[in-house]
Amino acid sequence: MTSDPAPVRAYGGWRRSRSIGLLGLGPTATMALLGSFAALVLIAAVSFRVLLYVAPPMVLGWAAGVIRIGGVPLALLAVQHLRWRHGVRAGYTTYRAEVVQRLTGEFTLPGTLAATELLSAEDGCGGRYGLVRDRHTGHLTASLRVASVSTWLADTEDADRWVANWAAWLASLGYLPALRWVTVIVETAPDPGSTLTSQVAAALDPAAPRAAIEIMDQLVASAPAAAADVRTWVGITFDPRAFPAQPRDLSAAVTEVGQALPGLESALSTCGVTVLGRARAADIAGMVRVAFDPVVRGQVSRLLAMGVSPALEDKLNWSSAGPAGAEERWDCYRHDSGTSVSWAWREAPRQAVTSDVLARLLGPGAFPKRVSLQYRPLPAAAAAAALDSEVRAAEFRREYHRRTRRDVTARDMHDHARARQAADEEARGAGVSLLGLYVTVTVTDPAHLSHAVADTEAAADVSKIRLQRLYRSQAAGFTVTLPCGICLPELAHRLHH
Repeated sequence: MTSDPAPVRAYGGWRRSRSIGLLGLGPTATMALLGSFAALVLIAAVSFRVLLYVAPPMVLGWAAGVIRIGGVPLALLAVQHLRWRHGVRAGYTTYRAEVVQRLTGEFTLPGTLAATELLSAEDGCGGRYGLVRDRHTGHLTASLRVASVSTWLADTEDADRWVANWAAWLASLGYLPALRWVTVIVETAPDPGSTLTSQVAAALDPAAPRAAIEIMDQLVASAPAAAADVRTWVGITFDPRAFPAQPRDLSAAVTEVGQALPGLESALSTCGVTVLGRARAADIAGMVRVAFDPVVRGQVSRLLAMGVSPALEDKLNWSSAGPAGAEERWDCYRHDSGTSVSWAWREAPRQAVTSDVLARLLGPGAFPKRVSLQYRPLPAAAAAAALDSEVRAAEFRREYHRRTRRDVTARDMHDHARARQAADEEARGAGVSLLGLYVTVTVTDPAHLSHAVADTEAAADVSKIRLQRLYRSQAAGFTVTLPCGICLPELAHRLHH
């Protein structure tokens, strides 16, 4: 006798945010389009000769705003290209540590990390942990080191419970006004062998038989070829100004962050991960150092295995974490011993997926890789209003198609149903987050870059994710996959204002 296989649980719940507008434009752009069209009608009624001079520039402006290449408006691509050309001519895409040190008197990190500093704070239990502070905004980012449990080795019921607890954990973030975003970073790389070598060397008994020691040495020498170094980080970024106590100085802000972390840590442990502890300042500096100079991964791993010592703090700090030199190109980022390529996702999976949908993308490969999932929770009080606005936008598009006698596409029908579903789930207690995904792959030999790019994009296709290469923004994409609290949408909003 045979039995039917157990049903596979599928998950979904993400959709692209779409506001009220025509032709994929937002409300402001739509009003500008309609206003310019009305202006053309009035000009045509007054003077047709004037219309001949005014109409061509307006039509070109419409085309630049409506025509999209790779999902990006043509006007935005033109602005990005002009900014890139200006940055290259001004030397903003090149970094040399000795030049910066000579001008400022100290070493700083390049690009978006230049305004950050690394702090070390007491955890209240006799230990210390690291905090990355953005000097421009005052944001503080603490990182938790976690070890995840593979869903391939777990029962379906356990995986369902972990997913449900993770959803509940994300929903709870909407009730913490000081929490700005959470970044989950999964770093994978071929193990250089230093971790296994150190562990075996510490466990070997010098009085053991010579034959046994030789066998262990042979096993250590052959194991790294099939081993991988996998590390998972959960970065939590706070805005101290939003704490109820309203801390007046940095010391008080660090204290508020330390009081908020224990509750988040204990709840996170029910989501299928084991919380190993808060990352030390040296851990954060070490990861940043390895990202910029991947050939020192083994050396940094050995230093971190030493534990707390003066040598560790001296060798792994914020001044030594950055590269000696870096150069951003329009399609890649060159830094010390590595060359990196970064992507952001263009579209999440349209269909419901299983709990291991990201396994191929997150899994280790032949090249060092970092995958970053960034959650920006909406405040609980604003989530309902945001989803109601999304539902009204979907209703507007459906009514527009009906009145213009155009057939509603299957994608619009599906999007309308998902908008209503999201509003219904929020009414039942679900949280609402703005989600972004970023990927960075690094090679030490530029000749292998095309192979690494093809392998990463193929892994994303298997995970049903469409990636978009961050052309002319490679340096920023590189830093968002580090536990430093960088958020590209927030950074873009700050630069535009």
